[in-house]
Amino acid sequence: MFRHRVMISAAVVAAAVGFVPVTAQAAPSAGAASATPAPPAKGPADAAAAAKEAAGKAAAQEIATKTAAAKARASAASGSAARTQQSAYFDVSMGAITIDALSVGLATGVSTDLTYGLVRYDIDWGDGIVATEFGLVADLVYPADHTYAHAGAHTITIKATGPGGETAVTTKTMVVEGSEFTPHAPTRLLDTRDGTGTGTPGARPVGANGTTRVKITGSGSIPAGVTAVALNITVTNAATAGHVIAYASGTKRPETSNVNFVKGQTVPNLAIVPVGEDGYVELANRSFGSVDLIADVTGYFSRTAAAGYTSLEPTRLVDTRQGLGASTGAPGPQKTFGVQVAGAAGLPATGVTAVSLNVTVVDPAQAGHLTVFPGGGQAPSTSSVNFTAGQTVANAVIVPVGSDGRISIRHASFGHSGVVVDVTGYYGADGKAAYLPGKPERLEDTRTYGWPLKALDYHHEIRWMASGLEALVLNTTVTNTQSAGHLTVAPDPNTQDDYRNGTVERPTPPNTSVLNWTKDTTVANMVQAGTGNNDIVDFWNRGWEPTDLIIDLFGTYSRK
Repeated sequence: MFRHRVMISAAVVAAAVGFVPVTAQAAPSAGAASATPAPPAKGPADAAAAAKEAAGKAAAQEIATKTAAAKARASAASGSAARTQQSAYFDVSMGAITIDALSVGLATGVSTDLTYGLVRYDIDWGDGIVATEFGLVADLVYPADHTYAHAGAHTITIKATGPGGETAVTTKTMVVEGSEFTPHAPTRLLDTRDGTGTGTPGARPVGANGTTRVKITGSGSIPAGVTAVALNITVTNAATAGHVIAYASGTKRPETSNVNFVKGQTVPNLAIVPVGEDGYVELANRSFGSVDLIADVTGYFSRTAAAGYTSLEPTRLVDTRQGLGASTGAPGPQKTFGVQVAGAAGLPATGVTAVSLNVTVVDPAQAGHLTVFPGGGQAPSTSSVNFTAGQTVANAVIVPVGSDGRISIRHASFGHSGVVVDVTGYYGADGKAAYLPGKPERLEDTRTYGWPLKALDYHHEIRWMASGLEALVLNTTVTNTQSAGHLTVAPDPNTQDDYRNGTVERPTPPNTSVLNWTKDTTVANMVQAGTGNNDIVDFWNRGWEPTDLIIDLFGTYSRK
């Protein structure tokens, strides 16, 4: 059934969500920083004006074309009966533009030989909502922008009714920019150690400053046209220190990083990577030695209705050291244990298709890895977190939830390990937000100013200054660490006005973590950071000594 709303005055196209990075870009390479200035970003007011102008130009051009054609037809039919007072021609045109992840802005008007009168526009947005606007025959009308509940294609129909009862109809199908998430069974797409997915026979590591391609579309059950993919990228057999950059095939390699490593280290990191038009992503080895690379997929994003994302206040779901969410005690050798997800730690009891987690291995007795997979199934031959004896290490994980509302964690090691799991959000059909991949940007690098993040202090990000954000997809990196510690990321309860006016109350960080470090290490991890009610995110140094902090932005989730 249609819901109908009447708006007598024409409204301007609303602002697009934007973010305004103000720090310089500098990539953490194999030890050193190189700075390049970031281009100035446009704010919401600029985006609103640009959207209105673009929609208006499109509508005006269509009106001019239709009017010229109608006049030509009238001239050719000069021998016909004289015109009555009713208009001899009356047509409606539409200019439309996508705004942000789920919104569309319009301009509409009529081509007619009427010189005065009021036109009624009934706008069917194609999702059960109809809006009504009025405007003079000679004017363009700018309805308020419309936000859809889901990604995908939406057909807009406008019916114009003239002052003498004339009617005309036009339609346009718009595909909004945002993408929704489809979980995928954990599947290995690339392993240079045995040639899996490399397109070349046999094992072949990625050479110094070399790249390798990962085929996304057509792999597993991933269809063509996906916009981004959730990949767990693992570096192993590294000949020297360096970092890996993941990016869309056919695009310029960004000055950001996804995985940092040292010689001989095996280290994973989750990345949400845009997919190139050819269906591939690129992995660049930014080091002076060869490395083996592994890439496991757990889901993909597409401009179709699927699962939206809802962020949560970071909450501890599992701590085997305390018996939270699992049996007390470190999981034993080659053991698998289940975790109830549905209805736990602020998650809904139904409708959760995948969860966004941070999984930490604490004080393992021997080397090994964890595999996180849907409950009720068999453990796949993929990995989520790799560790060595005594190493406390974390990795972000996006994992489908089994039909039983649970996930499973396999402890692939011959020793015992503590396991901690923090939940940061979930995907489901009723999720609040769609994903909008962006050009990777460096938001913060404390090395640029020589001011590391102080012990037990926090850095807050309010650069984007925009409403409608649900979460940010970030890669956080600490380097030049002076002692052990961990990083906590959480929404800030203060408002932007509090920071402007100096009335900030010091927030209290939650009992969760994003990454862990020891002295003289460089550690990175992805985080899907909820922005709370005020579009401010805090980054806490939970260590006793200063550390340098780097924050890279890869995309945003925008609310419906």
